[in-house]
Amino acid sequence: MTMKKLCFVLFCAFVSVQATAQDPKIVDLNNAAIKAMGGKKNYDKTNIIQWSFFGNRKHTWDKKNQRVRIDYQKENTVILLNLKDKSGKVLKKGREITAKDTLATLLNDAYGAWINDSYWLVMPWKIMDPGVNHKYVGVQKTSDGKEADVIEMTFSGVGVTPDNKYLIFFDKESHLVSQWSHFPSRKDEKARFTMPWKEYKPFGKIMLSGSRGDRSLTEIAVYDKLPESTFTSFAKP
Repeated sequence: MTMKKLCFVLFCAFVSVQATAQDPKIVDLNNAAIKAMGGKKNYDKTNIIQWSFFGNRKHTWDKKNQRVRIDYQKENTVILLNLKDKSGKVLKKGREITAKDTLATLLNDAYGAWINDSYWLVMPWKIMDPGVNHKYVGVQKTSDGKEADVIEMTFSGVGVTPDNKYLIFFDKESHLVSQWSHFPSRKDEKARFTMPWKEYKPFGKIMLSGSRGDRSLTEIAVYDKLPESTFTSFAKP
């Protein structure tokens, strides 16, 4: 075996160990939270999730087929986006955009908006995603005085804001995520904001939370199927 091949094998082995070497405490916290939210199998089988991000953007996410419809609720703008390759169509303030460069920019921006807005809703399901780093911080009290297990999350080259840091609070009684703190940079010591995750409700076979304190994710719904035109036509479904 050449030195080059040997180095490659050792590198792959190192990556494999890193990918599987999860803190058992964090794995248990995540598993308990997912179980309380309906279980991973039910989430994986959930085809379509819909919600409004603070009354600005309404997402209809075809999770099964990796596409999303984004309706901007304060203007006549609709984006139909394929999440696999960032292709799609854009209606901007009532006018379809056909210029390639402008269209590509708007679709890329929409992809970033979907990444952000979906994280506010389904983050607990994504804690163990590849590229997410975890550290158990200990037990702290949430803003409402309840004790919670806290983990720190950072990222390695994934997402559209990979330098972000989060503290995730797991309620000791319900096991659900009950609060998060957001730091624009992993070097920051002071959070940009801390918000609760409250009012979990059943949608289909999973539980989701829309309450973020003085802000809310609204119009949450889960569907098995919607008309195909939802994801191909600018016309309102």
